[in-house]
Amino acid sequence: MQNETLSLAEKLNAVEEYERQPVPANKVKSFRSFIGMVAGEHIAGTEFVIGPLFVLHGAGAADIFLGLFVGNILATLSWALICAPLAVKTRLTIFYQLEKICGFGLVSIYNAINGLQFCVLAGSMVAVSATAVGLAMDMPMPGLTDIYPNSVGWVLVVLGIGSVIAGVAVFGYDQVAYFSTICAPWMPLVFVAAAVAVLPQLGLTSIDGFWQVATEKIWTGVPAAGQSKYTLWHIIAFAWLCNTSMHIGLADMSIYRYAKHSWYGFASAAGMFIGHYMAWIASGILCAVALQSGNPNPSPGQIAFGSAGWAGILCVVIAGWTTANPCIYRSGLALQALWPSARRWKTTLAVGLLATLMACFPGVVSKLDQWLAVYALIATPIGAIILVDVWLFPKLGLPSNWAEKTGANFNWIAAITWVLAVAAGYAIYQAYGFDFYFFVAMPAWAVAIVVYIGLAKLRAGASG
Repeated sequence: MQNETLSLAEKLNAVEEYERQPVPANKVKSFRSFIGMVAGEHIAGTEFVIGPLFVLHGAGAADIFLGLFVGNILATLSWALICAPLAVKTRLTIFYQLEKICGFGLVSIYNAINGLQFCVLAGSMVAVSATAVGLAMDMPMPGLTDIYPNSVGWVLVVLGIGSVIAGVAVFGYDQVAYFSTICAPWMPLVFVAAAVAVLPQLGLTSIDGFWQVATEKIWTGVPAAGQSKYTLWHIIAFAWLCNTSMHIGLADMSIYRYAKHSWYGFASAAGMFIGHYMAWIASGILCAVALQSGNPNPSPGQIAFGSAGWAGILCVVIAGWTTANPCIYRSGLALQALWPSARRWKTTLAVGLLATLMACFPGVVSKLDQWLAVYALIATPIGAIILVDVWLFPKLGLPSNWAEKTGANFNWIAAITWVLAVAAGYAIYQAYGFDFYFFVAMPAWAVAIVVYIGLAKLRAGASG
């Protein structure tokens, strides 16, 4: 038994993820692997949460179809024109690139926050999968608006699922991508088939009547009790900026550093238009059916099972896994950067266990939109700092990778930029009474670009 354990440890130690060096040219991945990765991650457990949120927040049918189309185009362009080119140019994780710019002291703060945020997202996906498994075991499941665990059985199911997901993530990028590539092709079919199958329950008898059913019984424009109203602008902003931390915030540098060409960033369209367009619409339809049946607070598992039976249960389980796996992988890289001498698989396993503990609390699901918004506000200024440092500083005659070149442990102008940008975004949110937090991510990004360039010029002038 001990030999087997040592053998497994040796295999994990041999997994090379190039945490502190550029990805070699012979290790880049095919376009197909990115299609599988992004499709698997974004046709995921979150879709059984976000699609219903639009229904509960009273989005109109026209706002849904147009808003998701525009927002997902903007998201795809953000990956293809900002994130992927930077990743291919540096071939580094965001964590190591940021360390070269900001120094180990400042990047450690970011890595801790970043690792925690990905733990939250992974935990929410573990919880989504658990609602399906628990339903199959005839256990009472927390609903979409619950905060605390409702039974010991729920906790045990979460612990079991989280352990399996963490086990996949510790084997590195190749296994995470392989898992997603296997699962991605059939999950969209379950979403579509389930949505089509339940439309008659909403009164649809012919395709000609779809729009009437959509406007009167699904996306009615009337929010549920206690929920705010989502407009077209809310839908566009959510579709574009719910993954801000990954594209404009550049967290996906850690993924796209394996891309052979920067245009591989357009692979994100597979996730956006199959997952964040089609699947959100499909899960909204499923939620409307669940609400019509008299369940005011359905769980993702109940939404899927009520329409697709056991295929829906399996889809929820796998969809949660395919999102949680890359999130745990990213979180492991973030925390490994805090302890460079630690093995990546050990930090990945640690964050997998932490995410599992978080998943015991259904609030990580019910407050998912708020978690994502906070992360977007924190992450976008960091993305702006890297963008300016890598692309603009050489053109402006300013030094890139200041901390690496000077041996500094803390880049104060980067820290000031980060704090001022987040504060500006929050101030805009308070001053203008935005009822949707995602709107402030882009002003914070713009402020960071201006402030960082200005402070860098002042520092260059003072030292010159």
